[in-house]
Amino acid sequence: MTSLAVAPARPREGAERHQTLLVAHQRLMMLLLLFIFGSLVIVARIIGFGLFADDPGIIAARIAARGDIVDRNGQVLAQTIDAWSIGIHANVLLTRPEDLAPKLAALMPERSEAEYLAILKSKTRFTYLRRRALPELVAQVNALGEPAIEFAREPQRLYPQGSLATHVLGYADFEGRGATGLERVFDERLRDPAMKGHPLQLALDVRVQGVLEAELADAMTKQQAVGATGLVMDVHTGEIIAMVSLPTYNPNLPSSAGGANDDRRRNNLTQSVYELGSTFKPLTVANAIDSGTIMSMATRYNASANLHVGGFTIHDDEPGRWYTVPEVLIHSSNIATAQIADQLGKDRMEGMFRRLHFDGPPDIELKERGHPIWPTFWARTTVMTTGYGHGIAITPLQLATAYAALVNGGVWRPATLMKLSPDKVPQGSRVFSQAASDRMRQLLRMVVQYGTGKFANADGLRVGGKTGTAERPTHGGYSKTLQVTTFAAAFPMDAPKYVVLTMLDSPKGSAESYGVRTAAYTSAPVAGKVIARIGPMLGIRPDNGRDIDTSDLLPLVAKAQAALAAQ
Repeated sequence: MTSLAVAPARPREGAERHQTLLVAHQRLMMLLLLFIFGSLVIVARIIGFGLFADDPGIIAARIAARGDIVDRNGQVLAQTIDAWSIGIHANVLLTRPEDLAPKLAALMPERSEAEYLAILKSKTRFTYLRRRALPELVAQVNALGEPAIEFAREPQRLYPQGSLATHVLGYADFEGRGATGLERVFDERLRDPAMKGHPLQLALDVRVQGVLEAELADAMTKQQAVGATGLVMDVHTGEIIAMVSLPTYNPNLPSSAGGANDDRRRNNLTQSVYELGSTFKPLTVANAIDSGTIMSMATRYNASANLHVGGFTIHDDEPGRWYTVPEVLIHSSNIATAQIADQLGKDRMEGMFRRLHFDGPPDIELKERGHPIWPTFWARTTVMTTGYGHGIAITPLQLATAYAALVNGGVWRPATLMKLSPDKVPQGSRVFSQAASDRMRQLLRMVVQYGTGKFANADGLRVGGKTGTAERPTHGGYSKTLQVTTFAAAFPMDAPKYVVLTMLDSPKGSAESYGVRTAAYTSAPVAGKVIARIGPMLGIRPDNGRDIDTSDLLPLVAKAQAALAAQ
């Protein structure tokens, strides 16, 4: 029996193992190379992000979410939400431009088909087609199936109250920077991540703001005025509770596509300056009381004839007579006020205006501020006419701060749009004495009770104030048909808390005003309606059992005496 011995094939098995290890090594090297290549691609992409800032993903990452802005009660006025942007890489377009352009124009009609065609043929790396796009539009554009169209999430500034308080808030641009208003003033704070969860709190009250906007808009429409302006201010702190400038615009659509233009974006309360007419008369009287020019309320001034100074004539709107001090304001006499200003003289008149900060832009946080028109030479006629609000032009905000000082005990404080804690209220500077302020509260109340401000009376809220009607300046003089009508008020006059100012630019008159365009019939009624509505909101309940005591002045007022006799 023969046995066979088979030798093991060790050399062959060793070769196969070597081959297997070699293949594994090659595969491992290939994977390593792919990993390195992928890493290089990612790095290149990151570098590309830095080089090409127009990529929507980069814009979205770069724009930091802004902090909220809220009113004094915590109501949100501005916040940041997630939105969509739509863009296209025309350099890698797959669809024929001639086919895609009409589809884009149909979905986003803000550009014409020709404009879209030019974009698509430009071969540019990236072009925005729409910012702040709604999800529905994103879905429709995505359905076109063009891979070169890119969608990205990016922060969007939203103003949930629409156009409410637009000129206070301003707006943020597409790059997330504050463009106007408080968005611009507090841009760094609102973009600061450290302030997240700490909203910017304003002095505004959205309820009061809504009332003031609604009443001014209604009056502007009825009177066919070209503009309307108003505010509500705390007389003791300078806090602005409401600020309105009409016409306005929607800050969610701040471009011309949303109806905005330079006129609508202009804050007439802080930027525009006006000759504010007879609203200056109480300031002149208070100055005269403090200086000793007026020693007694029984002092009489002759307003029975026009006042001629050089080649200049000062007249009243209605025939006058000899007036006591209360009657000067009740009848709003230019002639009598000019005599008082003349007695005061240049230094005391100019000094008062400077103490009221009429010689510079209004004091407030906003950057949109106008410069007053200040007399270049204080001639005698200049002194006399500025006494009743002509020859000097200021912003409505500056008049409001002056009236706050007039009724709060005589202390001027700057206006502020920020809610103040009691320890942050500025000390202010004294302009009028406490005695003069007390007297002016009586006189302003009597203007509403017996004079040109009667249509501003709000039942039980003890309103005081003064009308002002001024002709609008035109090329070569003053218009005889265009007027700026103003009513500056405060309430309640027995313990003043708020100033309310209403103004109409070039009212035409209405059935409600009997076709009359003066402040007594146009702006004063608006103030009365506003005060009647906001008083209870601000904790001031109507009370017909209270009022400021004017009994010592009633014997000096013939019209008041007649009214009392008729009761």
